[in-house]
Amino acid sequence: MKLGVVGLPNVGKSTLFNAITKAGAQAANYPFCTIEPNTGVVMVPDSRLDVLAEMYHPKKVTPTTIEFVDIAGLVKGASHGEGLGNKFLSHIREVDAIVHVVRCFEDENIIHVDGTIDPARDIETINLELIFADMETVQRRKDKAMKNFRGGDKKAGVEVELADKLYAHLESGKPARTCDVDDDERAVLDGWFLLTTKPVIYAANIAEDDLGADAAQIPGLDKVQAIADEEKSEVLVISAAIEEEIAQMDADEKAEFLEELGIGQSGLDRLITACYRLLGLISFLTAGEDECRAWTIVNGTKAPQAAGKIHTDFEKGFIRAEIVPFDTLVELGSMAACKEKGLVRSEGKEYVMKDGDITLFRFNV
Repeated sequence: MKLGVVGLPNVGKSTLFNAITKAGAQAANYPFCTIEPNTGVVMVPDSRLDVLAEMYHPKKVTPTTIEFVDIAGLVKGASHGEGLGNKFLSHIREVDAIVHVVRCFEDENIIHVDGTIDPARDIETINLELIFADMETVQRRKDKAMKNFRGGDKKAGVEVELADKLYAHLESGKPARTCDVDDDERAVLDGWFLLTTKPVIYAANIAEDDLGADAAQIPGLDKVQAIADEEKSEVLVISAAIEEEIAQMDADEKAEFLEELGIGQSGLDRLITACYRLLGLISFLTAGEDECRAWTIVNGTKAPQAAGKIHTDFEKGFIRAEIVPFDTLVELGSMAACKEKGLVRSEGKEYVMKDGDITLFRFNV
């Protein structure tokens, strides 16, 4: 999973990226500090792996990972090549979801590219540039479909109608992800790889002192929430400054600090949870003396395709999946005990994987 971290210059985007990835991306008080995207790979916390490690004492414990990409700041006109617009747009095309950092704090020492703090305006600036870029893409798709339709391709007529519908939706200032489409249209739309179809999490970057404060007291947070609600996106309230502190702590210090703050989880943990929910992801687990490992799949994935995540041969030669739920394994204490009680299931090609399935794939190639 690859997440693109975006935002206007000086909203705390690179500071947040540094904190959650410890990748050391440059962060400075001037626009375009980030030019080429910085990349950081983060391990996804999963307490179930700790439990399995205690059971199996494996040589290796491997959590699943998320790749964060810190993408250059954006200004008005990016869709027409202003600033670093072309680079920005090309990098966004490569990610699965967007973490849009929005400034919801006042600080006279950190300049804002537009001079004042207005989260709704900032969101609109980036959203409109993505919408403008998508409008150009949709128009190109329509022109191509029209040629094919005139050449006798009746299916191209569906694309022409969808392009007209989508262009009007985008022209009204709304992202493609909020356009009402049927299953046939969705199949076509998925192949167009539009920027505004990507799911978004708005990371409202608040002042350190505002953490735990009433939402009504935080500058512009209500506007961010209203926009997210309208387009069925998510909002994560986070303090990049706090996350920067947390990133320097060891596990015990971190736990104590989070307890003092009364927030329970770090921003990174909450961000990962939100991303999994937004993208419809789950994890299954494999366990043994060599390795205990978590594997990320889309909710609804069937057993052979899940096996293919481990190795393509597993999918090609899939015979069956031997599965026991994580909670059942923990309750009985060992795989042997689960087998004795007949609780290890043998599942075939149509089995839909569940979160926390402890799985052994049988295959033959």
